[in-house]
Amino acid sequence: MTVVDTETRFHVLAVDDGVIDRKLIEMLLRTSSYQVTTLDSGSKALEVLGLRDEGDSSSSSPPSSSAPDHHQEVGVNLIITDYCMPGMAGYDLLRRVKGSSSLKDIPVVIMSSENVPARISRRMPELTRRTPFCTSATTQG
Repeated sequence: MTVVDTETRFHVLAVDDGVIDRKLIEMLLRTSSYQVTTLDSGSKALEVLGLRDEGDSSSSSPPSSSAPDHHQEVGVNLIITDYCMPGMAGYDLLRRVKGSSSLKDIPVVIMSSENVPARISRRMPELTRRTPFCTSATTQG
């Protein structure tokens, strides 16, 4: 693959603390020819996006092998994140992205196996008023 191909492909940042979920998301998106970067925490996602997480000074474990070098600029078109992760939850990652003038227009999809939409809506009251928000269930078919 040439550099031009990589730069023109739709780039998805997938953040999930579950290794199986990350691998599944990566496999499905790569099958559709998307460029995929997978990370296991919201803090690492902030670092890759160029937003430093002031609450996390540790950088002991590097991002997965599919993640870019931290020093290069990352052009992300979509962020998919787990809702509930240790450290920084997907909700907190969403707030930081939407609070950034340079990243606020990137769509963020929050996934959860939790089936309590009222709890999720209650957790994000200020964001649900300003950004499109929906809950939809997926079923095994």
